[in-house]
Amino acid sequence: MRVYEYRHIVGFEETNLVGNVYYVNHVRWQGRCREFFLRDHAPEVLDALTRGLCLVTTRCACDYLAELAAFDEVSIRMSLGALSQNRMTLLFEYWRCQGGSETLVARGEQHIACMQREDTHLVPTPVPAGLREALQAYMP
Repeated sequence: MRVYEYRHIVGFEETNLVGNVYYVNHVRWQGRCREFFLRDHAPEVLDALTRGLCLVTTRCACDYLAELAAFDEVSIRMSLGALSQNRMTLLFEYWRCQGGSETLVARGEQHIACMQREDTHLVPTPVPAGLREALQAYMP
């Protein structure tokens, strides 16, 4: 299965008093992964965002399997779970990369709706063609 990969090195500011990564950062990394995917594979969507397109996260989840700490190197791997007219589900796996081996430390998911801003409200709009094509390459 093809995945989009975002690599991250954990900083002290992402840890709590105990020294492990504060749980909310995993969700933040999902967003970073998604943003870099747009930059790399669907840059026209970035332009559309300035013209009223909205990618609305309607659900976000993360299952934590192991702890991460400062200076851990993490590979966040994104794939497409589902794609419909104006919605998509993105799947995430978090892998600790250490000494040539990898350990799965978390799994996440985002449900996203494509909406268009019209005056003071949002209306559903189809997933942009460029984004649809880019995402289909990452479907299992």
